[in-house]
Amino acid sequence: MAASTVVTTVTHGASSILPSRTALAVSSRRFSSFSPSRLDFSNLRRRVNAPSPRRLVVRAARTESAGVKLGARAPNFELPEPLTGNLWKLEDFELYPSLLVMFICNHCPFVIHLKKDIVKLCNFYMKKGLAVVAISSNSVVTHPQDGPEFMAEDAKVFKYPFPYLYDESQEVAREFGAVCTPEFFLYKKDGRRPFELVYHGQFDDSRPSSNSPVTGRDLSLAIDLSLSCQPIPSNQKPSVGCSIKWHPETES
Repeated sequence: MAASTVVTTVTHGASSILPSRTALAVSSRRFSSFSPSRLDFSNLRRRVNAPSPRRLVVRAARTESAGVKLGARAPNFELPEPLTGNLWKLEDFELYPSLLVMFICNHCPFVIHLKKDIVKLCNFYMKKGLAVVAISSNSVVTHPQDGPEFMAEDAKVFKYPFPYLYDESQEVAREFGAVCTPEFFLYKKDGRRPFELVYHGQFDDSRPSSNSPVTGRDLSLAIDLSLSCQPIPSNQKPSVGCSIKWHPETES
């Protein structure tokens, strides 16, 4: 549910003020049982920097997660990890009893508000058998600070224990039904059955503009119940955040 919508017009190719980048050594991080392949982002960087005379219409809003039914199967995906160049698929997580898929990005204040605590929560539960993957689907045309180079820096600086994947086409976000950042999808396996959605809700009640402390209570409870094979209540509060920055419409 969008509280407000902002429409702006920008010109592709205009100069952008980007955050300064720290020279960071890129290290490989992966779950031990996988053998992903390597990718090259140089072509993507050239496409982002290429000038274009087209005018781009950008829409953004404060949004709540909604519209995905519990029990839905986890969509297949195959996405690159900018930090390592590795390619990840849904099947890479098949050996895990539960999988947390998070849609996040670099710049969103709602994500920044939770970022350190997301890392703490994931570090804790990954030791208990939870698989975790984060995905950024924001358009780099309108938000170059969310591009793969900056994703790699973010993953390095905040020491993400999970792969942080780039959804350039935004098809994966649409398959999951993701609409905002952050947005959390918790899936559970039952024997040989595919991953099924058991939680699609908020991290906790804390927001950047509130005085509520960040606790991770809602998501932690869902993960605890999932890993202990207990049912998760269906009355789940939606996650609230910035709308995913979809690729802009073009005006001739």
